[in-house]
Amino acid sequence: MKNRIYILSILSCITFNSCTTDSVSDLEDTQNEGAITYTTRVKAIIDNNCVRCHASVPVNGAPMSLTTYENVKDAVLNRNLIDRISRAEGSSGAMPLGGPRLTQNNIDAINEWANTNFPR
Repeated sequence: MKNRIYILSILSCITFNSCTTDSVSDLEDTQNEGAITYTTRVKAIIDNNCVRCHASVPVNGAPMSLTTYENVKDAVLNRNLIDRISRAEGSSGAMPLGGPRLTQNNIDAINEWANTNFPR
């Protein structure tokens, strides 16, 4: 009986809550409230998507660490970080390497952070 109720619950969720025209970026990002700072938004984006390779000791051929505010700011200013994360998935030099492209909301957040003079 519990299995039947569980299956009916799942089916009703799928039936009544399915998306039709939403994009991946619409579904993945919900924390767009307030000013974008390194601490409130950018650090989490970098930690979740870049630090696998850009660790304190970079691995997998990554040329630099992205574990601190200063590292990330330098990468934006001097290493084309925004260009690299904005490239089409699979194109030469696109980051994260071999992974899915960041959501547009995350790219926009990093852009806004840079355009507002890198608030901590």
